[in-house]
Amino acid sequence: MTLNDRINGMLSLPDGRAVLLGIGVSNRPLALMLAGRGLGERLIIRDSKSADAVGDFTCRIPGATVIAGTDPCSGLCDREDMSRTVIFRSPGIRPDSGDLPECVRRGALLTSEMEWFCDSTPARIFAVTGSDGKTTTTTLSHLLVSGSGRRAFVGGNIGTPLLDRVGEMTPSDTAVLELSSFQLQTMKGPAHRAAITNITPNHLNWHVDMEEYTKAKYNVFGERTELLVVNAKNPLSAAAAGIFPGRVSFFTAHAQPGDSFESLTGGRENCDLYCLSGGKIMRTDGKTTEEILDAGRIILPGIHNIENYMTAIALTRGYTDSETVLKTACTFRGVAHRFEFVRELRGVRYYNSSIDSTPTRTAAALSNLSCRQTVICGGRDKHLPWDPLVEALFARASTVVLTGESAGAIEAAIAREAEKRADGGASLRVIREDDFAAAVSAASAAAKPGEAVVLSPACTSFDRFSNFEERGNLYKELVMKL
Repeated sequence: MTLNDRINGMLSLPDGRAVLLGIGVSNRPLALMLAGRGLGERLIIRDSKSADAVGDFTCRIPGATVIAGTDPCSGLCDREDMSRTVIFRSPGIRPDSGDLPECVRRGALLTSEMEWFCDSTPARIFAVTGSDGKTTTTTLSHLLVSGSGRRAFVGGNIGTPLLDRVGEMTPSDTAVLELSSFQLQTMKGPAHRAAITNITPNHLNWHVDMEEYTKAKYNVFGERTELLVVNAKNPLSAAAAGIFPGRVSFFTAHAQPGDSFESLTGGRENCDLYCLSGGKIMRTDGKTTEEILDAGRIILPGIHNIENYMTAIALTRGYTDSETVLKTACTFRGVAHRFEFVRELRGVRYYNSSIDSTPTRTAAALSNLSCRQTVICGGRDKHLPWDPLVEALFARASTVVLTGESAGAIEAAIAREAEKRADGGASLRVIREDDFAAAVSAASAAAKPGEAVVLSPACTSFDRFSNFEERGNLYKELVMKL
């Protein structure tokens, strides 16, 4: 029995009910859809936010029971037999939180809006996961498929939830999904084609350890997956090829002179490789080689964006064409909050990369520019090593402005590195500003003509913002007022 059959069967019973844990972006359309099926009075909505915070939405679900302002995972086991209860968790709620394990033991079905969608859609699923580059790669993959004249939907961790659009979809359609480790934690091989951009330490304030985080990423592929795209130079991404029996596409923009097709693919059969040669993206199966795209035509800056193109091109091979690939490379200017150019003022260029919530992501972002940079960092610590951030700051920044909860921790890491340097760290100026607006003003004052100011926090936004978009939008607003 499929997941879709189980959910529909349980909710069709007279005393079947749905419990929504969290009423955020993914669960709101789900709540409306269930209410539209006449399940409003058998719908329980639980959220840690206050009743006032969720009231504007929940009043649109007549008859629903709303439990707000408390831990949504406590007090769930109100029946000895939970076999007629379907629990939909928001991605940020761990499946072992609170009463959830006991509910499952008593027969409840624990799932999510995204799991239900992946099981019920007739469309082919192309899924992208990884620590960095997911959103850009997913967006590119959608553009490559839709630009070639095929109908494609985009969703998952970006865009809008797709569950209520399943009825529109056909087997000839494609659903391009960005999937986070939170979503994949309880999923089993949802994708027909899957890509793992890279795996580096991330979300270790949520995952138990790096092993659990990596296993969640590997859940993107499974029995129905026909193609897996992996990063040849990222050990944990490349290692996924060792446990996947189907066709694998490897990619790297960092091949060295001594690298061979065999060394980059681990001597694997039934695979191909995308790499750079003479400034061009090439594809080879070890026997024949073809030119895919002149990388100089890609207007997005940075070597990591060349790899994002490689990933998207490999993932959509056979579903796009060379004309669409070239047109996209020449026109796509990127996704908001991902090294987004804001303005130039008095010879200083301002960039918004609010999405950068890890040290490695900030390190990659700073490599986009050859000029010296004033970097705004700080937010909520994800308990990741600061070394990649500190190395990048000393290599590429003239000034770092620290703000938010993690400012002290980053400053201490910078100080430790400074002690090792002959100049005592004099090449990097450190400014502390607790107020975000003051941090932007300080960065502007510190930057010189010909330099750049970059918001690249290396941390999450949750110390003072609802999400990275809110943080990035405020930054852009402040910059435009300078």
